[in-house]
Amino acid sequence: MAISRNKFLRGDIRGTRAPLRPPWAVSEAEFVELCSRCDDCLRNCPEHILVRGPSGFPAVDFSRGACTFCHACADVCRPGVLYYEVGLIPWHMSLQISDACLARQGVMCQVCAEQCGEQAITMRPQPGWVPAPEINIERCTGCGACYRPCPTHAIQIYRDPDRHQPKFTEEISE
Repeated sequence: MAISRNKFLRGDIRGTRAPLRPPWAVSEAEFVELCSRCDDCLRNCPEHILVRGPSGFPAVDFSRGACTFCHACADVCRPGVLYYEVGLIPWHMSLQISDACLARQGVMCQVCAEQCGEQAITMRPQPGWVPAPEINIERCTGCGACYRPCPTHAIQIYRDPDRHQPKFTEEISE
């Protein structure tokens, strides 16, 4: 398998460290080839979570907030690297909670579960210990709502192309 010079120099042999792209993005190779770096998606994101990433391409920064899947970024994408269609999955993301988690260290904290609108993070009771976060990956949309409020930055959100994710649905008002 051939890798790009950029991936080699970043130490990203498998291509897994590429920045998180906006929802509904085409493959990384197509994205880098076709994105014009016009910044229309950055300017139109109402949550202001899109930033200029490496080489000026748009990337998601969950430290700024969560994605509401409003598709404003895809609606203004002239090159078509962000393509929204009703029922199309916005992205394949997964998350992990590291040992830096306060609850895993015996400190009562439920911030991630409280912020998760999809109830993908719940607090599992543990006899003689504080409740620990448990992830239901099938419910997780990868919105990032849990990321910013975590006091120890114990949550990692990453692309997971192998993950089967339920179809994204949106109510259509007529």
